[in-house]
Amino acid sequence: MKIDLTDTTSSKINKALVQGRRAIGTPAVGMVLTLVIVTDEENAYDALKAANEASREHPSRKLVVIKRVSRSPRDRAKPRLDAEVRVGADAGTGETVVLRLYGEVINHAQSVVLPLLLPDAPVVVWWPVNAPTDPANDPLGSLAQRRVTDTYASEQPVHELTARAETYTPGDTDLAWTRITPWRSMIAAALDQVDCKVTSVEVEGEEFNPSCELLAMWLADRLHVPVKRSPSSGPGLTAVRMQTDNGPIGLDRADGSLATLSIQGQPDRAVALKRRETAELIAEELRRLDPDDTYASALRFGVDRLADGDPSAADAKSGADAKSAPEASPAKKAAPAKKAATK
Repeated sequence: MKIDLTDTTSSKINKALVQGRRAIGTPAVGMVLTLVIVTDEENAYDALKAANEASREHPSRKLVVIKRVSRSPRDRAKPRLDAEVRVGADAGTGETVVLRLYGEVINHAQSVVLPLLLPDAPVVVWWPVNAPTDPANDPLGSLAQRRVTDTYASEQPVHELTARAETYTPGDTDLAWTRITPWRSMIAAALDQVDCKVTSVEVEGEEFNPSCELLAMWLADRLHVPVKRSPSSGPGLTAVRMQTDNGPIGLDRADGSLATLSIQGQPDRAVALKRRETAELIAEELRRLDPDDTYASALRFGVDRLADGDPSAADAKSGADAKSAPEASPAKKAAPAKKAATK
C-alpha cells in the first residue's frame, strides 16, 4: 500500500503510517530499529532495494531522506516536504517513508526525521553516497547509535580513510570494512592451523579500493609486521600473502568468487569468498549496534604507515620502546589476528 503526501508535515506522515497499518490489518508495530537512509535521487532506488532485502532479517522503519535542489532562487527559499508512505508488501518487512526535502527544510532534515523515529528503538543512519566528513556531528548522524558510510563511493577513497580516522567516533563504521569480514575470518582460520611467526605480509587488490587498505592496516595493526600494498586489476581484493618462519601462507582470489588457500606442507584448498551485495553488507552491520573497536584500531593505524617493505612502519605502532621488549613466541605473534577476525 502506498500513500502519497504533497507539501506535508511529520505529523501527517505519522497519521498516514497508522492509517496504512490499519488498512492492511496489522496495527501492531513489530520493528526493531529505525534505518535512516540519506541519499540523492539517483541512488535512492538501489539503496532502498538493499534496505528492503536487509529488513527480512531486521524488520525496521526505513526513512529515506532525499534532499532536492530547486533550480530557481525563489524555489530554493520556499520550504516544502513531500512524502511517500509505504506499508505491507511495498515496504519489505516493516515500513518505508520516502521524504523529499525542498528549500530551507533541507538544512533542517533532523527536525523532519526526529518525530518519525520509532520510540525506544535504536537508530542507524546510512549514507550510500556523499557521506559527511564527520558523521557523528552531522545533524542526522547525531540522532543515531550507529553511523554507516561507504568510502568506496567517494571520489578519493584512500584519502577519505584518513579523514575518517581523524573524525572517528564510537558507532562509526564503513561498508568498505564490512566487505573484508570473510577475508579476516579466513586469514585468522589459516593462522589457527599452524604454529608460526608472521614476518611480512603483502595485500594485493584494486588500486582505488579502500577495502584493500583497511585489510592491510588491520594486519599491520594486529601482527606488528610490515605490510606491503600491491595494486592489481581486481576485481576487489585479489590476494593476501604472508611470509612466516614455517613457510608462506597465501589466499588468492582471482575471479571474485572462489579463492585458493595455500599453507606450506598442506594441500591447496578451494574456499568460497564471493563478493557480497550491498543488502548483505547492511544486514551484517545491523546485527551489531555497539562500537566496533577493531575497525577503530585498524582505521587509526593510518594509510601512510603501510610499509612498502619498510619494517620501521610496523615498528612505529609499538612505540619508542618496542625494540627493547622481549621477543614474543610465534603463537603469541599470530594470536592478535586470530582474535580480531570476528567483528
